[in-house]
Amino acid sequence: MAKNLVIVESPAKAHTIEKYLGSDFKVLASVGHIRKDTKVDKNTFDVTYEIDPGHKSIITELKREVKAADKIWLATDEDREGESISWHLLEVLGLPGDTARITFHEITKPALEAAILNPRAVDMNMVSSQQARQTLDMLVGYDLSDIVRRKVPGAISAGRVQSPALRLVVEREKEIEKFESKFSFKISGEFISGASSIFLASYDGKAPENEDDVKDLLAKLSNEEFTVMDVEEAEGVKPNPVPFTTAALQIEANAKLGFSSRTTMSAAQGLYQAGLITYHRTDSLNLSSQAVAAMAGYIKANFSEQYLKTRHFKTKDASAQEAHEAIRPTDITRTAAGKNDFEKRLYQLIWARTLATQMANAKVAKTMIRLSHDFVAKGEVVVFDGFLKVYGKSKDLELPRVAKGDEMECLKLTAKQTFAKPPARYTEGSLVKKLEELGIGRPSTYASIMTAIQARNYVEKGESEGSEREVVEFVAEKGNVERTLVKEKFGANKGKLMPTPIGELVSGFLTDNFKNIVDYKFTANIEKDLDLVAAAKLERVKMLKDFYGPFRDTVLTANGVERYNNARLLGHHPENGKPIYAKVGKTGGFIQLGDNEKEAGEKPQFAPLPKRKSAKTVTLEQALKQLALPALPRNLGKAPDGAEIIAANGPFGPYLKGGKYNIPIKDFDPYTISLEEALPLYQKKVDSMIADWGEVQIINGAYGPYVKGPGRRNNVKIPKDVDPKTVTEAQAREMLANKPKTASKTRRGARGKRK
Repeated sequence: MAKNLVIVESPAKAHTIEKYLGSDFKVLASVGHIRKDTKVDKNTFDVTYEIDPGHKSIITELKREVKAADKIWLATDEDREGESISWHLLEVLGLPGDTARITFHEITKPALEAAILNPRAVDMNMVSSQQARQTLDMLVGYDLSDIVRRKVPGAISAGRVQSPALRLVVEREKEIEKFESKFSFKISGEFISGASSIFLASYDGKAPENEDDVKDLLAKLSNEEFTVMDVEEAEGVKPNPVPFTTAALQIEANAKLGFSSRTTMSAAQGLYQAGLITYHRTDSLNLSSQAVAAMAGYIKANFSEQYLKTRHFKTKDASAQEAHEAIRPTDITRTAAGKNDFEKRLYQLIWARTLATQMANAKVAKTMIRLSHDFVAKGEVVVFDGFLKVYGKSKDLELPRVAKGDEMECLKLTAKQTFAKPPARYTEGSLVKKLEELGIGRPSTYASIMTAIQARNYVEKGESEGSEREVVEFVAEKGNVERTLVKEKFGANKGKLMPTPIGELVSGFLTDNFKNIVDYKFTANIEKDLDLVAAAKLERVKMLKDFYGPFRDTVLTANGVERYNNARLLGHHPENGKPIYAKVGKTGGFIQLGDNEKEAGEKPQFAPLPKRKSAKTVTLEQALKQLALPALPRNLGKAPDGAEIIAANGPFGPYLKGGKYNIPIKDFDPYTISLEEALPLYQKKVDSMIADWGEVQIINGAYGPYVKGPGRRNNVKIPKDVDPKTVTEAQAREMLANKPKTASKTRRGARGKRK
């Protein structure tokens, strides 16, 4: 029997650690938090904890193994959350206060052996800091969510850290709405000198805004003689990147791999638990001397010594919560790793970035050719790739060799109408970057912030590839100028974060009534106070009292405000004179004809907003057209098999009801869809039915045949080696009964219950 019992957070981590420690050690997992906080005393700030129901069997096993072991080691993660989990284990398992607590920022044999030799007690200051954060989030969550639900239509809840993040998205959208897009003409030319290659140069003078003036300028310039006025050459460097912190990893994975923050952290956790990377929740830039030495050896062996430039990095913030090491591979010679595509791609990004930090700067030769009549050409050639060998891209733009006084021939001039771009919407990566800059949140919270604001339907990701518009383009050759119209795409928002109407209402309500909650500096200062609690420089209860007293007063004041709704009066109906409003409700925006029933004595008429219009942008004319739409559900007619086809709107969006089938119609409007458009959708549904026994069906879906049972999400795939046409109803029901169970919320891993 093992003499030592090591308790970690996740089963995957436990499996990896047990391989290194040997037969004298048994490693078990708490599977995240074993207790949950159920209530807080608002006077003393004492917290009541309860055993998480899903952890009862885990605790029973841990208690049994604790009795059998000679020594207990608490090896939960090295941040505040991990420290708190160790304290809960002390309390629930009845362990003494001096139980060995060990931490390590990579799961390797040397790191584990070093940790075993240097145990400590649970750090109660870190525990107090985590309790303060948890208490703050509970108090704000309970009080703020309650009042937001009552005062804002469609609101679900509000959080202490998520609210400033939502405000950032809403404010950026307001900037975009106010932006006035002006255009200018960008002039460029194609030039050549003797046998040299053709190169492009841009007009550096002030281009006219009037089309006639642009045309005249091009006609004049295209007849001019051009000479080289000056040639400037200089050598520059491209500095290599710094190591990955948690925020930087999320930003880069979003930009380069298209990963959401949640996907990035899930993949990083898998890599860490498998012992492939160092701890993935960190705001430190430090790399250990052993890691730097290993990278130096790898670079010299694989690229030559000229590529090596050893660097040591320091974290700017001295109070960094997880100031241990940056995220790096545990073995730099392992160039590929991971159990799935997400982990493999993320590992490659971490490996390349880490190696690049110890490589030489890239050297570039920059050239600038100045021509007569204000034309300039710029080129850049990489003369030594340095860190670009493994990380980043280089695009050479080589200019021909010319000398001052050389005559140049102008082959063609182009003037293209160019519109100024509005401020860019946030992506998950750029929003994390902004939060980090403002000091809001910590490495462990960024992913949960991104998830929360989207799960509450306050923010959504855009899906549009953009619209087309025509822009004016002039082309001039030897005095002859032609005007053409070319098409370009603009306004793409795919993957960008956009506030929903409800999100805008919630943010507006909080900004009007809870300025501190959405104030960036105030939220950042709370993070600093939590750091002070962890450093034993601020007492937990004092910090909570200083925050909660004024906050509670604000809640009491806000209880008296009117129900919050930014209804817009669009005008009055030309026939009956009733007011027409654009409003936001629980399911989003809508149009209302007439006042509310309590005021008018009769029920108002409602209509949906037109596609791609919001309560802020819809016009009176558009609203009148929507109010004239037919009532739903609409009977479109009959299918060839006699089934009635009906268009309707439901809680999950517009759909067709064809006989006994409900068919979603995301790409059609239920008010205008015709029978001719609906019949192919109905027939496709009928054709997908392999078998239909009422509440149990076999359907040929987009990812192959599957069994659909009663209720939502009650599906199971049919194995590839089984012919779906041969499956009986009894066999289908058996498949549903024996389908793999999804992981419970209490077993989502070591960080399944972070707030």
